[in-house]
Amino acid sequence: MTEDLHALQRRLAAFAAARRWEPYHTPKNLAAALSVEAAELLEIFQWLTPEEARAVMEDADTARRVRDEVADVLAYLLQFCEVLGVDVLEALSAKIDRNESRFPLPGDGD
Repeated sequence: MTEDLHALQRRLAAFAAARRWEPYHTPKNLAAALSVEAAELLEIFQWLTPEEARAVMEDADTARRVRDEVADVLAYLLQFCEVLGVDVLEALSAKIDRNESRFPLPGDGD
């Protein structure tokens, strides 16, 4: 079953609340945890060649590790956004809009 981002944020909030973790879920702590999890994702690829990196999902154990770290990164990002009241999809859409203006296609406006 695919859940939307808001449903996942509610599940994460309920999970933390049930364990009384809210006092620790400050923006600083969540940003730090997000950074750590992103580093753990990077660690999987640290010494791989570009070809090896593209093939990581072919090994079941490595694929599981990648999926777990991606989930951890997304979980902390969603919790961070929830705490600060950031609509993650709105923020992404606005950033893409700005990037499209900043980095026009080659030949546009020439």
